[in-house]
Amino acid sequence: MSEFVLETRGLSKHYGGVHALDDANFALRPGEHVAVVGDNGAGKSTFVRQITGVEQRTAGQIFFHGSEVHFSGPIAARDHGIETVFQNLALADDLDVPSNLFLGRELIKLRLGPFSILDRKSMRQQTEQALVKTAVKIPNLTSTIRNMSGGQRQCVAIARAAHFASKLIIMDEPTAALGVQETAQVENIIRGLKEQGVPLILISHNLRQVFDLVDRIVVFRRGRIVASLNREETDGNDIVSYITGVKGNEDAYV
Repeated sequence: MSEFVLETRGLSKHYGGVHALDDANFALRPGEHVAVVGDNGAGKSTFVRQITGVEQRTAGQIFFHGSEVHFSGPIAARDHGIETVFQNLALADDLDVPSNLFLGRELIKLRLGPFSILDRKSMRQQTEQALVKTAVKIPNLTSTIRNMSGGQRQCVAIARAAHFASKLIIMDEPTAALGVQETAQVENIIRGLKEQGVPLILISHNLRQVFDLVDRIVVFRRGRIVASLNREETDGNDIVSYITGVKGNEDAYV
């Protein structure tokens, strides 16, 4: 069995002459929660897009549970047990909560040629279980996503990821547009995932949140990883020094 859930070696993404991601060496251990931080344009989201197959890498290797992988797209990554909560959430505004939770993987009760009858009862039951598991409170599951608050929408997306993720969850700025109470709810979900032993990569600009939630902090600057620090062995000033370039002119590797 591999020591790492996820490992990248020399992962790079170039857009013409622009090196958005350059030689990123990264590793995530079982049950570990790691924050990826950096200024805007540092390469954080580009890194996630390569891992999840949203974009195809220019160079480098990705290993998942010890096997090299080449995801053709997000569905392939999802089929391997990787769930990602992107900033745009990928929710359907005009559908209710169970329909969004099972979006793209609906449960079928009966197939009639080109037509299918959905097993809405089972989808609702599993949705209720997923919400209980993540401590998400949605008063009315039949309400459409359009009629929900930003926090409720984010919690639905995270509950979906937590319900289906068997091996890894990636969250890209999950609380960026949320208020204090909604942020606290999302953070409690992340703590619950930690207790369940689900490994997680958290992209966040919120250093308070980072120090509250993760085991290790990886800093990106100008497309390169410049630091990988255990939370207990660093502080906010240290992290800011790496983000701004006061420290860290060499690559870091776990």
